[in-house]
Amino acid sequence: MSVMKPDPFAAAFEAAGAAAAAGEVPVGAAILRDGAVIATGANRTLRDKDPTAHAEMVAIRDAARALGNERLNACDLYVTLEPCAMCAAAISFARIRRLYFAAGDPKGGAVEHGPRFFSQPTCHHAPEVYGGIRESEAARLLRDFFQSRR
Repeated sequence: MSVMKPDPFAAAFEAAGAAAAAGEVPVGAAILRDGAVIATGANRTLRDKDPTAHAEMVAIRDAARALGNERLNACDLYVTLEPCAMCAAAISFARIRRLYFAAGDPKGGAVEHGPRFFSQPTCHHAPEVYGGIRESEAARLLRDFFQSRR
């Protein structure tokens, strides 16, 4: 009998849904350590009046507080959208072990698009990166959100 592992993206998608319900761009993030969610984040730039309050940044801040350490070496980040340059830098500085993201972002992404932050010689730490996981679901969430705003 095989045991199904829980979907590590579930918490990130739940956070993205909460962001959408609050009128924020629906991006969610979850940080896992040893398979357990230790922090989640949803976009809250409007709520906090803070341009740095991206889902990844919120999750990284909460995880660092929870662990009492700015280094998240043994942690994996799951996010519904390819991180921007600011978030990629924070991922590098936090020493996140692995990054999993759903939808690519040709306009604002900085991992597989734009500056490809982790490939730069000035990047001190690059996580293992896995993109395109549950991409259509994340893209649909974003598309529906922006269509409802028009």
